[in-house]
Amino acid sequence: MSSGTEMNAESSKWLDAHYDPVANLYTFSSCIDLADLNGDGENRLVIGDLGTGSSNMKLKVYRGTALMNESTLLDLPTGLVSFLMDLHEPRIPAIAVASGPFIYVYKNLRPYFKFTLPSLEINALEQDVWQQAREGQIDPLALKELLEGIRDTADVPLSVRSLRYLGLETQDMEEFVSLHKQQPIRRQTVITCIGTLKKSSADEDGVSCLVIGTESNDVYILDPEAFTILSKLSLPSAPTMMDVTGQFDVEFRITVACRNGNIYILRRESSKPKYCIELSSHPVGLVRVGKNVVVGCAEERLYGFTQKGKKLWTAQLPAPITTMATMDLPTRGFQAVLVGLANCEVHLYRDKNLVSTIKSPDVVTGLRFGRYGREDGALVMTTKGGGLAVKILKRTAAFDERDAAPGPPPAQSVRLNVPKKTKLYVDQTLREREHATAMHRAFQMDLSRVRLAAAQAYVRALEASLTPMSANPAAPLKLNAVVQGLGPAFKLTLNVQNTAASRPILNLTVSFLYDGGLYSMRTPYFRIPLLVPGLVYPFETLVECTSDKGISDVIKVFVLHDGKTAPLLTAHINMPVSEGLALE
Repeated sequence: MSSGTEMNAESSKWLDAHYDPVANLYTFSSCIDLADLNGDGENRLVIGDLGTGSSNMKLKVYRGTALMNESTLLDLPTGLVSFLMDLHEPRIPAIAVASGPFIYVYKNLRPYFKFTLPSLEINALEQDVWQQAREGQIDPLALKELLEGIRDTADVPLSVRSLRYLGLETQDMEEFVSLHKQQPIRRQTVITCIGTLKKSSADEDGVSCLVIGTESNDVYILDPEAFTILSKLSLPSAPTMMDVTGQFDVEFRITVACRNGNIYILRRESSKPKYCIELSSHPVGLVRVGKNVVVGCAEERLYGFTQKGKKLWTAQLPAPITTMATMDLPTRGFQAVLVGLANCEVHLYRDKNLVSTIKSPDVVTGLRFGRYGREDGALVMTTKGGGLAVKILKRTAAFDERDAAPGPPPAQSVRLNVPKKTKLYVDQTLREREHATAMHRAFQMDLSRVRLAAAQAYVRALEASLTPMSANPAAPLKLNAVVQGLGPAFKLTLNVQNTAASRPILNLTVSFLYDGGLYSMRTPYFRIPLLVPGLVYPFETLVECTSDKGISDVIKVFVLHDGKTAPLLTAHINMPVSEGLALE
């Protein structure tokens, strides 16, 4: 009943605007954005579709529920952002798609500019070896041996050409050398993540720079108009996710999750990381909420950190994380984190508190919350099977601040206001220090007395068979009773079970002891047939309350062997007050 009520409460917060299970969209949160591409105040949905992974990659634009435009991409997109390049009117954002070593910039949904990452340093020894191969001084096998030696010892990694050559079979080497030996060697990195950074103004319509993370452990900040490199920052490992805040000309912070499992925080005044957050498992999601950073890890946990890397809280999740996104409603002053899980659910967390759960027909792989069309509170979800779902937050929706997940109450994490040390506290501390041995002995004596009293009470209960479970190994029984009805007539049901492994029990009787002035029973005594091990046998009898004083009493139930007076089991049934007599 409660789970149905919770589902109704969650569905009352969101409207199901659109769901297309066969939209044929395969993408992630980093390749989804919402932008006003026509300057008419109506946001479009822009998606970088991965296609099959090797073909059919496209840039798709949706208006409402219809596909408005699509452009073919030459390579797999790793990220997609919308940004304002200049101050020209009308203020229409451009779309930047990161793909391989390139950034494709689209304006008015048409190709506008292509930026290529700068080439990396080439290993001098590798260049000499290929020069010798070009001049015919070494054969293909010798070339392979030399390249393997360079790979194992050199500080500068080999180029893609050499790595491909080392993976070839012997019969294919000569053809590969003759095909590539005349071409110059190039070592090119690729883009792993992309974001935007305001240039000089924090306004929503301010010009933004592109921030890109590369496989070569570098972060580049690009000028939005000339597409030149404004700044280059270095990391200890390749970045996989990033979150950017601030302005380039004033102060900025770039929070980067790297492949070595750590989070690094870059600032304007240094080209090296300012802070480092070491995690117990690899990060799979990174978003910023206010001044705090929320990180989802592969160990099914959500962590909250300050800007300087201090851990604030931890939340345990019921399933692995598939994607994360920020939910920001400035009109309500509400900020939270959307977490897509592998159990087909999307959880909404505000700090460590779970405030909402959204059910999905499939595993969610992409999330984006923002203005879609003319609705400010739209949630766009893409699923593992290629589906597209759009939900709209109702204007009357209210999120409870308390945690909807089971667990300790929020008050448990609030620090107690411990008073300062008083004179009484100091005196007690001195007394405990001086008389520690005597106090410990007194405590042990009182503890032994409590244990003795408990053991004696337990033995008395076993000897008098006052428990609902039999302690007799020859007849292991279990009994529970259920009272049904409002009165004055009640139905009393006894459930008797033989808990033995394989031995049946015979010749049992049940007797009731009750106040004859309050109750009358139709069958106060009856026999129990053979009890097969493991089965629960229900026995019913009617009890009628004969008193009109509105009081109740206890009915005792005894289970006995034929011919013996000591009961095997005893149960005390607290009868309810007869409501029927009270109404009369």
